[in-house]
Amino acid sequence: MSNNKSSARQKIRYRIRKKISGSAALPRLTVFRSNTDIYAQLIDDANGVTVAAASSKQKDISAQKAAKTEKSKMVGEAIARKATELGITKVVFDRSGYIYHGRVKAVAEGAREGGLQF
Repeated sequence: MSNNKSSARQKIRYRIRKKISGSAALPRLTVFRSNTDIYAQLIDDANGVTVAAASSKQKDISAQKAAKTEKSKMVGEAIARKATELGITKVVFDRSGYIYHGRVKAVAEGAREGGLQF
């Protein structure tokens, strides 16, 4: 094992992915969290394509002077906005092995406030 924490997260990720997958009608909302930024994607696993994406690196979000958790909520709202433009209202949430807490929870709450259901 190279890194105990990352390999444990990888095992959790695979366990989650066995149970959930996205389709064109019900895409998977997946979250990636780095030390500085957070990324969210809507993925159609049936066709293997990313339908929409949002991250804290986008100009409108990165320009804000806010804490990482608040930026994460903005990312959730941004991905919800893009989803509603595409006519998507329901998604499957994939926390990617991260604990549902802090920034990952903020993305989920932002997406819910933006109108997504999961």
